[in-house]
Amino acid sequence: MDIASLFAADFLGHSVAAWTLFMGVVVVLLVLDLGVLNRGDHEIGIRRSLILSTFYISVALLFGAWVWWDLGAESGMLFLTGFVVEKSLALDNIFVISLIFGAFAIPRAYQHRVLFWGILGVLVLRAIMIGLGAALISSFGWILYFFGAFLIITGIKMMFSGHEPINIEDNRILKLVRRVIPVSPKLDGHNFFTHVTKPDGKVHRVATPLFLALVSIEIADIVFAVDSVPAVFAITTDPYIVYTSNIFAILGLRALYFALAAMVHRFDYLKYALALVLVIVGGKIFWTHLVGPVNTFVSLGSTIGILAAGVLLSLWKTRNEVEIADQSGDSDVSTSRTQ
Repeated sequence: MDIASLFAADFLGHSVAAWTLFMGVVVVLLVLDLGVLNRGDHEIGIRRSLILSTFYISVALLFGAWVWWDLGAESGMLFLTGFVVEKSLALDNIFVISLIFGAFAIPRAYQHRVLFWGILGVLVLRAIMIGLGAALISSFGWILYFFGAFLIITGIKMMFSGHEPINIEDNRILKLVRRVIPVSPKLDGHNFFTHVTKPDGKVHRVATPLFLALVSIEIADIVFAVDSVPAVFAITTDPYIVYTSNIFAILGLRALYFALAAMVHRFDYLKYALALVLVIVGGKIFWTHLVGPVNTFVSLGSTIGILAAGVLLSLWKTRNEVEIADQSGDSDVSTSRTQ
């Protein structure tokens, strides 16, 4: 088989060339991220975080434009809808990631390194979960109804549940990792593993808290994928659209983390918008099979509208917190000057 025939071959409903283009873009972004844009250990400020996030969103939209041009308007709209839904659902992940970094006392200068290597795990784990989901849907079409019911129930539970405290140390997988791999209580720069000398004089290779933070973030991603992957499958069953929209949303979210981590508490009302989106997406499956297909433009527009309303309402309701913080900051400054 020559190269042209290989790239034209079908893989999961799309040409190998289409998959290669996507993976090529991801590899270039990862190389730019670690090798050029964020070389060395340093803190990423809010301004840089927003610039990087804008860059990732722009790349995602350009890729979506290519999907629109190459696969058609329907596929382009589905990609954008999946991207918006996945991006929004992953916002809760920021809150958990900030808790993980706090639990293991990871300095801000090393946090980007953990998030970067976490992306590699996400690429593999999401591919496995989406591949399994596509195989199940192909063999058992009725499982879409299960996905729909699951999303509706999850949305209702999210709407009426509060923020439950999360104890990182109680995670069973993390406890298993501690039993299998010796862990140093101290960091060793940005290293995931280090060497320690035992009282018997022998040198042992052990993991650092940075490695435990990485494992915890991967576990958190699996937990969130249980909601987000069925949500995108409820929008489209095309594995290419599901996987590419997932990965582009997560790539950009890790860049946005440093800007949102400090103000994630201001997005309380977004939870209700996300809950409503999950209910609508889940209900769309039943509506499509019982009544007829929903216009893709209407689906995208309603999703963006609901999420935008949740963000704006959250910022408006918590505007007094900013004013109080500013006043407190001003008083601190004036006090320090008088002293």
